[in-house]
Amino acid sequence: MRIALFSLVLLVGGCVIQAPPREVIQPAPVAEEVAPPPAVVSVYEEPPLSEPAPIAVGWAPPPMLVEAPPPPPFPYAVWVGGYWVWQGNWVWAHGHWMEPPRPQYVWVHPYYEHRGGAVIFISGYWSAPGVGFVQPSPELVLAVEPAAVGVIPGPRPIGPEGCFVPAPPGSRRGIIVPAPVGTAPAVVTSAPPVVAVGMRVTTNVSNVHNTNIHNTNITNVTNVTNVTIVAPPAATANGRAFSSSVPAAPHLAAGRPALVQARAPQPVSTRAVMPYVSAHAQPAAAPSQPHGAVADARLQPVVARGPQPPVHAGSAGSAQPEHPAHREERASPPARPAQSAPAKAAAAGLARTPDARAAPARRPAAATAASKTAVKTAPAHPDNGKAHKPDAKKAAPEAHP
Repeated sequence: MRIALFSLVLLVGGCVIQAPPREVIQPAPVAEEVAPPPAVVSVYEEPPLSEPAPIAVGWAPPPMLVEAPPPPPFPYAVWVGGYWVWQGNWVWAHGHWMEPPRPQYVWVHPYYEHRGGAVIFISGYWSAPGVGFVQPSPELVLAVEPAAVGVIPGPRPIGPEGCFVPAPPGSRRGIIVPAPVGTAPAVVTSAPPVVAVGMRVTTNVSNVHNTNIHNTNITNVTNVTNVTIVAPPAATANGRAFSSSVPAAPHLAAGRPALVQARAPQPVSTRAVMPYVSAHAQPAAAPSQPHGAVADARLQPVVARGPQPPVHAGSAGSAQPEHPAHREERASPPARPAQSAPAKAAAAGLARTPDARAAPARRPAAATAASKTAVKTAPAHPDNGKAHKPDAKKAAPEAHP
C-alpha cells in the first residue's frame, strides 16, 4: 500500500526516470583501394641502324620513370634509352651510354603520335648522316598490334591528337603531353605529375628543316638546346601552374631532380633484345630457287651418264648446237666408259640408221671437227673400230656436200 502511494506521489510531482541512451557504433569508413600499376618490365633494346617501320598500339604508354644517368664513360658517348618501347606490352628501355655504331651517326629519339584513339610508335634508332626523320604519312592505315599473352590493356591516350611524349612520373595513366617532333621523352622527368589534360612542351627552335613529302609538310627540328614545359593549375596534381625551361638533351633532362621518385627497375638480363617486329608485317618471300641445278644437269658431261643414243633428226633437241663442255668431254680419251657386248652391238646398229646419219649434218662445223677428232684419238677397242670406221667415212661427205 505504501509503495503504491509513493508511486502516485512521484507521478503527480512530475518526476520521470529515464533509461540511459544506447551507444550507437558507426562503421569505420572504408578507403577505396586503388589498383596497383602493373609491374614494370625493363630491358636493354638493341637500336636499329635505320628508321624502323611504324606500328599502332591500342593504349597509351605509362608515365615516365626516373633514371639518373651515370657520368659518360668517354667524351663522345651518347645516352640511349630511358623511355617506353613496345614488346607486346609497353616495357621500359633501360638507359645506357653507347658509342655510335658508325662515324657521324646520330641518335634519333622515339616517336609517339596520338591518332584515332591509338598510338603510332617508332622506336629510337641510329640515323646515317644527312638522313632526316620522316613522320608517318597521314594516309597511312595501320592495324593495332596484339598484346602479349596475359597483358591487360591500359587506357587509351587522353589528349589532343598529334606528336606527344609520355606524362611526368606519378601522373594519371593515359595522359599524354603534346610535344614537337624530335623531343626526348626524358624532358618531363622533373615536371610535376598531371591528372588532367593541359600540359604541353614547346621548343626554342634554332634550326628548322621543312620537307615536302606526298604534299605533306614535315618539320624536322634540330639543334635544340632547351624546351619549355607549361601546364595550367587544373592539369597538375598540386593545383599550381607550372612553367619551366628544361635541357633538351636526354641525359641532362633525366639528371634533373624529380618530384615523384618513380625509379626505373634494373633489367633482369643484360642481353639486348631486338626491336619489335609488327605482327601484321607480311612474311618475307622465300628466296627463289636458282635454276642452276637444272642447268647443271643439262650441262653434265656425257661420260657421267654413260653412252648416249644418237639424237633423231625429228626430235626437238636435234636443232640445238652441242654445248662446248659436251664436245670437250667427248674428245677426252680417258673418259670413255667401258661398253658391254650388247651395248656395243646396240650402238653399232643405231649408228647405221639413216636418222643417225642425218643428225651430224645439222651440227656446226666445230662439232663435226670435234667428232672427227674423237674418232681419231679414241683408243682401239676390240670390235669397236670396225663398227665405227665405215660410219665416219659416210658421215664426212654428208656433212660437207
